[in-house]
Amino acid sequence: MATKEEIIAKAKQAILDFDEDAAAEVAQEALDADVSPAELIQDGYTAGMNEIGDQFEAGTLFLPHVIAASEAMNAGVEILTPALEAMGGQAEGKGKIVIGTIEGDIHSIGKDIVATMLKIEGYQVFDLGRDVAIKNYVEKAKEVKADVVASSALMTTTMVNQMQIEEQLKEAGIRDSLKTMVGGAPVTKDWADKIGADLYGENATDVVNKLNAIF
Repeated sequence: MATKEEIIAKAKQAILDFDEDAAAEVAQEALDADVSPAELIQDGYTAGMNEIGDQFEAGTLFLPHVIAASEAMNAGVEILTPALEAMGGQAEGKGKIVIGTIEGDIHSIGKDIVATMLKIEGYQVFDLGRDVAIKNYVEKAKEVKADVVASSALMTTTMVNQMQIEEQLKEAGIRDSLKTMVGGAPVTKDWADKIGADLYGENATDVVNKLNAIF
């Protein structure tokens, strides 16, 4: 049997190799070996994604690599999801969160990591994916009676669309029944305050801490 450290290292490597099959296999191996899914995600997949993110920032990797890596991570997380849900059996008690990367923006690393961490914490997460039209946030929020609508923007040009979410939720008459949260590289606390968002999430840990404080 591989040790926990070896399994976690393998998970990280699967992300760095953009290998969906390997990511899924190591997820199953972790479950069989009783390695905590949360640990595998954080120290394995997320650690790998963070390295990919750094290389992308540095210009040594490009968007297709980033997308391939997040698809590998998703393949692994999919296998772990039933186990995570079994652990977070109190999912109903915690909030329902609609999350997505804003229209015009195809980056999804940060959002993927946040969505995964929230699932681990026992929230019900409705992940709309990337390049999400504003009306889709509003429709989904109405449909599932969301407690939080969270949007991530990675460019200053798409960040302005976060204002639209505020406007359209008001128009739909549901703004007062939920909290909005914004995040992403160019997004700041000042921006969140300026557009009237309730919460600003600096990174995945910050998001989890702030939501746990409410729920």
